Amino acid sequence: MPIYDYRCSHCGQSCELLVRSSTVPTCPHCASTALERQVSLTAPQGTSAATIATARRAAAREGHFSHYSRAERARVK
Repeated sequence: MPIYDYRCSHCGQSCELLVRSSTVPTCPHCASTALERQVSLTAPQGTSAATIATARRAAAREGHFSHYSRAERARVK
């Protein structure tokens, strides 16, 4: 069952719904079935070198080094 983004034509609210192919989605706000499926945004991968470096700098500022290997702990100051 995929999750889709919908916008209600009746009340104008947006929502995400888990919809089976055999069911008709209804608006959780007004119970209308006049929903338009929207294009969903994709989630970022989060594995880029810049993202990892930013997370490690934040961890270093807060003093969290438990997720580093011994070799990495020596390099991070």
